[in-house]
Amino acid sequence: MSFDATDPQLQQQLAEASRAFEATSNDAERNCWLAVHQHVHGVLPSEYDIRDIPEDLYLAVLALRRAQLAEGSVG
Repeated sequence: MSFDATDPQLQQQLAEASRAFEATSNDAERNCWLAVHQHVHGVLPSEYDIRDIPEDLYLAVLALRRAQLAEGSVG
């Protein structure tokens, strides 16, 4: 399965989805990884889940989320 890491709409959707995990952690790296994993595999990872996610998509989402955090954007 392939995902277009350059799709700004997908990046925005996943950056927003990463906010749902802030109730348990404010770690942007973790939360973006969870959002991308859920998008790619359809489920959140289990404790020992080692399935790959597209690194370029994860890095694009993380960069967007960090930029949003830096500018204080919440929406």
